[in-house]
Amino acid sequence: MRQPPHAPLPLLAVRDVYKTYALKRGQSLKAVDGVSFSVMPGEVLGLVGESGCGKSTLGRCLLRLHDVSSGQILFEGQDITHLPERTLRPLRQRMQMVFQDSYASLNPRRRIGDLLAEPLRVHRAPDGSRRTASSITHRLTELMDLVSLPQSALERYPHEFSGGQRQRINIARALALAPRLVVADEPVSALDVSVQAQIVNLFADLQKQLGLTYVFIAHDLAVVRQISTRVAVMYLGAIVELGDTDTVLHNAAHPYTIALTRAVPQPVVGASRHAPLRGEIPSPVHKPSGCRFHTRCPAMQPRCQSDIPLLRQISPGHEVACHYPVL
Repeated sequence: MRQPPHAPLPLLAVRDVYKTYALKRGQSLKAVDGVSFSVMPGEVLGLVGESGCGKSTLGRCLLRLHDVSSGQILFEGQDITHLPERTLRPLRQRMQMVFQDSYASLNPRRRIGDLLAEPLRVHRAPDGSRRTASSITHRLTELMDLVSLPQSALERYPHEFSGGQRQRINIARALALAPRLVVADEPVSALDVSVQAQIVNLFADLQKQLGLTYVFIAHDLAVVRQISTRVAVMYLGAIVELGDTDTVLHNAAHPYTIALTRAVPQPVVGASRHAPLRGEIPSPVHKPSGCRFHTRCPAMQPRCQSDIPLLRQISPGHEVACHYPVL
């Protein structure tokens, strides 16, 4: 009797992750507050939320740039949460990051060719051998072609490029070691709108061409809609809604997600404007009791002030952390 095929394993699995920072006077800040999700190979997970919700901190925790306070992070089925640096180093070739600030990410005193060649010199080839000078030169040529920059760019310095070109260089550096996972931390938020579209299209093309898996962090829902297959919405350190892009953005069930989607400007003359959320974002140091969103929720009920809603499935592939989701 033929055995049923095994379900594919997630490339990245995050299990109840917390990241807490100690503050003065015995206070603490939970930047990431019990987050769980998984990302399948070839998937693009968009991570969205207002500034200060913890999405960038979470992105750094995924790659162990920050150590988590508790919880588990599994990459390719291996628990990397507490791996020593020597053991973690070979894995770093397969998971890379593109940062928001394209200029601060590059050493202004070094040529682009040297910056891109450095990871190739530091890490060994897949067969364990040291890369030769000719193989590094060949790889640099490939990287310039991938991000649509001329070969002459390798001899220039970061200040000689525009913001969009520098971000292309950062993408090339992230791809140098042929990773499987790329975490992009708001990679287009500092760029002009026209350039944003070009960089997002580049991410999409590279994902299809190389079979990459992305965690794409952004606060612009239009960007997330364009590139993501699934969306996770964060508020005050926790995920409040998670599901397919079309479901989350067009049939949102959490009041916060609904408010975010309604706040997106509509390029239609005479389009109605929706009232913004009431109140201010609570302090992440002194989070509200119960549902963390109840102080701004238009549908708040007495239960919301005392009971913490857990992320639960309301339809196949659609999870919401709300006592009274909009169905």
